[in-house]
Amino acid sequence: MENQPLTFKVATEDWEFDLIHQMNYKTFVEEIPQHQGAGVPRLVDKFHAENTYLIALSGRRLAGMICTRGNRPFSLDLKLPNLDSFLPPNRAVCEIRLLAVDKKFRTGQVFQGLMALVWQYFVEHGFDLGIISGTTRQAKLYHHVGFIPFGPLVGTEKALFQPMYLSIESFEAGAREFLSARSPRHLQQTTVNFLPGPVTVSRQVRRAFEQGAESHRSDSFLNEFEATRKLLRELTGARCVEILLGSGTLANDTIAAQLSLENQPGLVISNGEFGERLADQAHRFELDYAQIQYAWGQPFDLEAIRQRVRAEKPAWLWCVHCETSTGVLNDLDALKALCAETGTKLCLDCISSIGTIPVNLEGVWFASCASGKGLRSFPGLSMVFHHHDLPQTPARIPRYLDLAYYARHRGIAFTQSSNLIHALQAAIKPVDWKRRFAEVAETSVWLRSRLEALGFKLTGAEAVVSPAVVTIDLPPDRNSTRVGAELREAGFLVSCNSDYLRGKNWIQVCLMGEFNREKLVALLNHLNRICFRRSRTETPAPSPAAVTKPAGS
Repeated sequence: MENQPLTFKVATEDWEFDLIHQMNYKTFVEEIPQHQGAGVPRLVDKFHAENTYLIALSGRRLAGMICTRGNRPFSLDLKLPNLDSFLPPNRAVCEIRLLAVDKKFRTGQVFQGLMALVWQYFVEHGFDLGIISGTTRQAKLYHHVGFIPFGPLVGTEKALFQPMYLSIESFEAGAREFLSARSPRHLQQTTVNFLPGPVTVSRQVRRAFEQGAESHRSDSFLNEFEATRKLLRELTGARCVEILLGSGTLANDTIAAQLSLENQPGLVISNGEFGERLADQAHRFELDYAQIQYAWGQPFDLEAIRQRVRAEKPAWLWCVHCETSTGVLNDLDALKALCAETGTKLCLDCISSIGTIPVNLEGVWFASCASGKGLRSFPGLSMVFHHHDLPQTPARIPRYLDLAYYARHRGIAFTQSSNLIHALQAAIKPVDWKRRFAEVAETSVWLRSRLEALGFKLTGAEAVVSPAVVTIDLPPDRNSTRVGAELREAGFLVSCNSDYLRGKNWIQVCLMGEFNREKLVALLNHLNRICFRRSRTETPAPSPAAVTKPAGS
């Protein structure tokens, strides 16, 4: 029978553990006589309950295995007194044991895949040094990966082992080629995403997207579409919402088109990249407007704005709620109160705020949003919220930007993607938003405190900032693009490639999508090492995925 494609994973099933015990016996009793056989071709490791087994499967055949363990005493503690005296100081150490590969799979691919899993384990659990008792028969193999021998040989004359350690730095340098290019395909897709978008989507959202496409004119889709709009209205308190097939920029262009119908001067306020983009969009639509510019990362001076509005009486005011470029959160309640007081129509870019913090759009004239950020769906849909009825639009407005035309056709003026609508509904329908907002806020406070404790400078210190956008002003001797590239190689995606971030030497860690603190601890460990050449910051609690259940006896 031909071998089936290899799958690399953490062992979790009883039958997988049975195969592990069998391979353990075949390797360390029959092939390498380290242990005595007991008449049954199974060998259960004495640390089995504490081991995390990383395995390679070919169908239901075990092709190879290795295990990791972080609890002391290590097996080497029992063989080498004063083990720590042989190791580099101030390291987070785990033990790597029980490397075994079926003879029919000793081509290198299984070993590479298992070591890639070990690297992933290092990253996710904050370890930066691994120790192993390597059989002397494979000394060249261990040396090739980056293991450094230390201390005397251990074991017996028939089964000698060399104690060795492997630092994450030498591991990544020595094994860079197969970690980045020759690892099993699914391992290259385990990158942890801390981008502002696109974000990691849940399995339920992916399943919803993968449904067969429906006609956008069918009754079933019309009902689904309206149900999705209802969820969006309930989330924001807006009276109306139109869903467009396009990015958030399309939503803001649509708002600019509507403002062009006002034929009255307005005011654009900016304190970052995306406020500047609103001004650019206003200019492109030849709107009559003035602009108030604040320094990036600075809050609005609301009293100065109030005096300006009272003096100039603009018909509309347009600004960004969450300025993604810095993380600054402009005061929505104060802006609503100011505009209500002066009769000014408030328009907002809420692309990075809806879905990450409570947003009440009641009374807001227009507001934009997009599906691929805080709403945690695929990119490709944008929304324009409004609280008023839309009058008939003059023909000079581009047809695709004619919001009133959407409203007259139950929101579906042109071809719509049923796949994206299904995914968006799956992303927002089951959410406990109160809990979601609390988790983002609490995690952000923790993350910011950890970053500041490490010595990082965060932008927006003088303003209220979004909990979902953490902007790090890197030290002058650390290039943001290079830091981002090193993090990417380590398995983490952070925002660093936008021109405005490059120009200011900033990187951003965003909590728009799915996240957990364990992976954030691993990210902090890498940031600490890359930027300050220090060891890890703290040890996270083990994740449920890293705990293996014992095999049945």
